[in-house]
Amino acid sequence: MTILVFGHKSPDTDSTGSPIIWAWYLNEIKGGSAEAVLLGEPNTEAAFVLKKWDLPKPRIIDAVEADQPVVIVDTNNPAELPDAINDADIQAIIDHHKLVGGLETKGPIDIRIEPLACTATIMWKMIGKDMAQAPAWVKGAMLSCILSDTLEFRSPTTTQEDKAIAHDLAKDLGVDIAAYAAEMFEAKSDVSAFSDAELLRMDSKEYGVGDKQFRVSVLETTAPKLILDRKDSLMQSMVDVASEDGADQVLLFVIDILNEEATLLVPNDLVKTVAEQSFGAEVSGDTVVLPGIMSRKKQIIPNLKV
Repeated sequence: MTILVFGHKSPDTDSTGSPIIWAWYLNEIKGGSAEAVLLGEPNTEAAFVLKKWDLPKPRIIDAVEADQPVVIVDTNNPAELPDAINDADIQAIIDHHKLVGGLETKGPIDIRIEPLACTATIMWKMIGKDMAQAPAWVKGAMLSCILSDTLEFRSPTTTQEDKAIAHDLAKDLGVDIAAYAAEMFEAKSDVSAFSDAELLRMDSKEYGVGDKQFRVSVLETTAPKLILDRKDSLMQSMVDVASEDGADQVLLFVIDILNEEATLLVPNDLVKTVAEQSFGAEVSGDTVVLPGIMSRKKQIIPNLKV
């Protein structure tokens, strides 16, 4: 039976590229049968990467059947996976996020979770000497994932291993890292085709703090003004999105990649309290700038307080 390889819902570059990489490895190196699939439409940066490396967009699924063999990458959080994920036959997990709990397997499995910036970095290490057989599109997908998740090494999640592997891949491919990252971030910044609700869900995680449930949304961009110009309608849409998703509030952080700061939209007193308690910010309007805040995983989620 073909193994389905997928990452989290609302797939970014890492959750789009890493399934493709690992399916190649399982098929071509391990001699198995695997298919990369997605749990939603890839974001604009991920779509650019697919086109750049001439990769077909993986099939999109919204459910898995009982006993379907799967490999989960770039997440271990059941909230980011199909509802019946525990009925599937989970065979492996490859991830770089904190262990959440809640997944149940039918037997012992391979789990590889490392404190690195990117799942593709872990895969590069796991594939090892067999990387010599990897085609350019596999290496291109890997490089893209690392540059995306590290924000071209600006994110505090970046490790020396991420940097070294990215430079090794770029040299092998003849790619200028700065120029290519700029292309990727330009693609990521073009959100004109998305509705407010789509933007709020595009790169978001569910997270509980005390008795409050948040949808923590992050939009990484080199053109924050394009998003902030929509702040009034975005804040109106937060009410409907929170209600539909069973959350108390949407927290939207607009990450300015080049200036290395985040702007948090502040639609009400709850978010004002979150900004003050979590980041020591002084809030006087409907937005607040948080200098140096770049990473949801390392700087936003761990610090959230109400």
